[in-house]
Amino acid sequence: MIAAIIAIFVATTTLSDDNGEEISYPDFLERVTQGEIVKGTYNNNSGSIKATAVDGTEYKSNGPLPLPDTDTAVINDSVAEFRYETPSTNFFLSLLPLLLPIGLLILFFWWMQRRAQGQVGSIMSIGRSRAKTYSTERPGTTFEDVAGYDGVKQEITEIVDFLKMPERFAQIGARVPKGVLLVGPPGTGKTLIAKAVAGEAGVPFLSVTGSDFMEMFVGVGASRVRDLFESARKMGKAIIFIDEVDSIGRKRGAGLGGGHDEREQTLNQMLSEMDGFEGSEGIVMMAATNRPDILDPALLRPGRFDRQVVVPLPELQDRHDILKVHVKGKLTADDLDLNVVARGTPGMSGADLANLINEAALYAVREGDDEIAARHVEMARDRVLMGQKRESLALSNAEKEAIAYHEAGHAVCASVLPTADPLHKVTIIPSGMALGVTMQLPEEDRHIYRSDYILDRLVVMFGGRIAEELVFGIVSTGAADDLMRATALARSMVREWGMSNEIGPMAWGSQNQVFLGEDLVQTRDYSDETARVIDQETERILREQQDRCRRTLNDYRHGLDLVARALLEHETISGEEVDRLITVSRNGSQASSLAGDTAGSISSSGS
Repeated sequence: MIAAIIAIFVATTTLSDDNGEEISYPDFLERVTQGEIVKGTYNNNSGSIKATAVDGTEYKSNGPLPLPDTDTAVINDSVAEFRYETPSTNFFLSLLPLLLPIGLLILFFWWMQRRAQGQVGSIMSIGRSRAKTYSTERPGTTFEDVAGYDGVKQEITEIVDFLKMPERFAQIGARVPKGVLLVGPPGTGKTLIAKAVAGEAGVPFLSVTGSDFMEMFVGVGASRVRDLFESARKMGKAIIFIDEVDSIGRKRGAGLGGGHDEREQTLNQMLSEMDGFEGSEGIVMMAATNRPDILDPALLRPGRFDRQVVVPLPELQDRHDILKVHVKGKLTADDLDLNVVARGTPGMSGADLANLINEAALYAVREGDDEIAARHVEMARDRVLMGQKRESLALSNAEKEAIAYHEAGHAVCASVLPTADPLHKVTIIPSGMALGVTMQLPEEDRHIYRSDYILDRLVVMFGGRIAEELVFGIVSTGAADDLMRATALARSMVREWGMSNEIGPMAWGSQNQVFLGEDLVQTRDYSDETARVIDQETERILREQQDRCRRTLNDYRHGLDLVARALLEHETISGEEVDRLITVSRNGSQASSLAGDTAGSISSSGS
């Protein structure tokens, strides 16, 4: 409206249909006296003059206001047809000063009304579900898009069969679980598996996160739950997927929050809605969480989420299949063996493997290569496991030597102990928060840990501190993290795993952080005397393994020196190089011992 008013005003005041030649007023009078002008008009309001010459040329000029009598007489005597006009005032221009503020007021009130309607609409729709609907028209995710996890796929295949062919289950009287809870660590692909179920079944997929139910207004979460189930019922067959269900499904009646807590109202409404629909309706609920221990028991009872499907960290073959998916569409070099990468990435989830391949691609671009090579994946794994290298960190020669012997102590212990994980590489280049790193990679995935393996791990952890003590005669703060991890591991052996003869076959859970839905005050379920014995046993285990580490490094002292010198020279050496240096040191010491024995026997015989 404002733009239209301004355009009309500009057009009215500036546009004109005459294109005559502009001349000055004296020039106009001169042409009049010479008889060149045959007709013209004079505007009494503005003083503008329009004239036409004998040859038809159009002229325009501006005369004085009012026109002098002498000039008027000359014009009247010389021009045959000359008119004096007084045009009427433009009605719109006269109303414009009044219409403009009125129009602005009308526009303001209209905007206020629209804003009020929008607020009312948002308030009225605040209780609606925020679930995203993925219908069958969209390209669906299937089990082929989920690499590995054959056992998980087989376990939830019957959910797909029920949604495709419910009559088969109805004939035999079987009841399909109403709810399926996907349990597993973060990044294992629980959401992807739920989408694959919907894609295989060809039914709408309603996806919502647990935090979407929470709002500042009380009762909004329960209203959104009702709207979610109502939308699913209208679709007939559907899958409702709630991600991070632990945000609304935590235990009730304990910890913080009373009975009128918004979270509890939302959970109560979800429980009642799950009881409200029958299994024959074709609605299946799926949820994902990485904290099943804090869920309310009513949520996990039969008839609700009565089936739990564990989605663990991928095994060796699963990691290989996942890596194949993530390298698809990327240019890879011939030396990149996914089997080797899979063996070297134990404990990594699907999200970690995707990030590993992406980091390797970034390293390839950074170096100007056209393909992802094995060295790029190695660099990416070091970046993920150890952190970004800080090559610009300035260290003195004494600090470098201390770090070299510290890491050499870890490396020697990891190389010679029988049950320790194989040594992969050692570096004294600062990475992340560490000044040096000794990396061990297991040959296979471990699911249980024997006591001898744990004790060897403690010896490896003490290797850096004992190496500094043997070489320099003093200890430093470089072993702070090693001591913390060793103490926690030894305490777990005594308190949780029953690996102490003094304590016996008794276990007490670890003291985790307080979270909403659990006891607000932590309690200790053993006496002070037992606590003293636990501390004594923890100290005993740590001192015994420290002494064992000291004996090990004394036996391989020459190898310790060789590994430290190699680190000072090359900064990074492989596990194979460490094994070679230790073998060389053992052969050298045996040769020296044999030579000494021979010399002793010769001297004895000579005497």
